Amino acid sequence: MSADDILLDVEERMEKTVERLKQSLAGIRTGRANPGLVDSLRVEAYGSQTPLKQLANVGAPEPTQIVIRPFDPTTIKDIEKAILEADLGFNPQSDGRLIRINIPALSGEVRRKMVGRIKDLAEEGKVSIRNIRRDGNKAAESEEKNKTLSEDQRDDLKDEIQSLTKQYETLVITTSKEREQEVLDT
Repeated sequence: MSADDILLDVEERMEKTVERLKQSLAGIRTGRANPGLVDSLRVEAYGSQTPLKQLANVGAPEPTQIVIRPFDPTTIKDIEKAILEADLGFNPQSDGRLIRINIPALSGEVRRKMVGRIKDLAEEGKVSIRNIRRDGNKAAESEEKNKTLSEDQRDDLKDEIQSLTKQYETLVITTSKEREQEVLDT
C-alpha cells in the first residue's frame, strides 16, 4: 500500500465518521420539529423491520409538528406502534390516512440530557477518529518494515495523518457545539 493509499483510506474513514455523527445528531430533539427525529425508526411491517422512510413520507409542515404519510395506509398502526415503542416522548395521532406528531416544548432538564447525549456522541466520534489514526500509523510502520516506505516517508505520512486527525476532530467539535446551541436556544 502506498503512502497516498494509506492517506486516502484514513481520510475516507474519518469523513464517514463525521457523517455518522451528523446523522446521529439529526435524531436529537430540539424544540423544533425535524423529520430526522423519526426518520431512522424501524417499523415491524410486512414481516420484517423496515426503516420508516421506506414506508412513508415524513415532513415537518409546522415548527411544532411532524406529519407522516404512509405509502400504504394499512401500515399506519405499525408505524404508530413503532413510534410509541421507541419511547421518544411523542404521542402520535392518526386520522386513518396520516399520522401527526406534536412536538412538545423541551424542559430545562430534558435539554441538559440532550446536551449530555450530544457530548457522548461527539466523544465517540473523536475516539473513532483516533482509532483510524492509529490504524493509519500502523499501516505506515508496516510499509516501512516491508521496505516500500523510507523512514522519512513514514514520518511524513504520520505527520499528515496527525494533521487530518486534528482537522476532523475540530470538525466533530464544531458540529457538536452547533447542535448543542440549537438544543439550548430553541
